[in-house]
Amino acid sequence: MEGIQLKVESNNSISVIKVGGYIDTTTSSELEHHLTKLLDQGSYNIVIDLGNVDYVSSAGWGIFISEIKGIREKGGDLKLVGMIPEVYEVFELLEFHYILKAFDSLQDAFKDFEVTGMFAPSTPSVQEPVRSGSIPSQERKAKTFDIGESSAQPDSLEEKVKKIIQEMPQAGTIQIARQLNTPRFGNQRVGWFGMRRLLKQLDLDSKSKRLSFAQKS
Repeated sequence: MEGIQLKVESNNSISVIKVGGYIDTTTSSELEHHLTKLLDQGSYNIVIDLGNVDYVSSAGWGIFISEIKGIREKGGDLKLVGMIPEVYEVFELLEFHYILKAFDSLQDAFKDFEVTGMFAPSTPSVQEPVRSGSIPSQERKAKTFDIGESSAQPDSLEEKVKKIIQEMPQAGTIQIARQLNTPRFGNQRVGWFGMRRLLKQLDLDSKSKRLSFAQKS
């Protein structure tokens, strides 16, 4: 397994920990160390960007769950961002979505801080590169696409999703997202929240609707 890559960024009153690789029993202590360091510095408004994380073990989830009560008692919050479908599936299966807020993008998480009275963050500036092997860019992972930016072209995200549904009408949200993230469909990555929004936008947000669409196509 790969190790873990961490980078801490400051967005005014919000700290962002960008994580890459795997969060398991051998790497979770490093993440815990840097999260604790932020808390010791009085930073209680924290976003954990998991967009480049392929796997989170129980040890990783335990860090977030164990810290969230104390963070909220200090008037802050900890939010998760950018989970890939496989990671979100476990997150939801463990019912942690009832405890932690999760978002598809950093912008969505920042807006949620605004709603709760936080100062709107500016463009991120690197505060503390933790390791030289910081999170790889799009060379390591395909870009996460913004649903709102896709165009109505033959190769648009909407058309690809429709094609997947035509071929796999029984597929669920996560299965569709996994198909998109294959070479055939350009390795397009869409988070669980983004996929649900797109399916609702296309009026294909239930299996019965997808079955009906496939039969008519």
